[in-house]
Amino acid sequence: MLTGATAPAKESGGIHVSITDLRSHDGVVRACLTARPEAFPKCDKDPAALRKVVDAGERADFWFKGVAAGRYAIAVLHDENDNGKADRAITMIPTEGFGFSRDAKVRFGPPKFEEAAFELDRGNKQMPIRMRYIL
Repeated sequence: MLTGATAPAKESGGIHVSITDLRSHDGVVRACLTARPEAFPKCDKDPAALRKVVDAGERADFWFKGVAAGRYAIAVLHDENDNGKADRAITMIPTEGFGFSRDAKVRFGPPKFEEAAFELDRGNKQMPIRMRYIL
């Protein structure tokens, strides 16, 4: 019997996110990765959420690295005026682009965590995300 042995850590990997269909080069693309359903899609209630901010262009590519194996969802905002929030018209209609892992659909509000969730076992995963705009 081994003494002083610890449980093996969950293996980590990376998620390569490719954002397409950005309507302009203005502003930035903000993304968050969470494993907590109650924190999705804003990730503000998850201190362990991973966040990325990259310049907008025809497309945006970035990595979430060192991600432990688990079930995750990604939410993306094209923050065209770079004010750090999702702007809305008439208090509820998004005026900026958004997208979700697994191309989860939007119906009268953002998708549920389970609709956007995917498994990361180990190694690297590709996650294409298509931006959508309502206005």
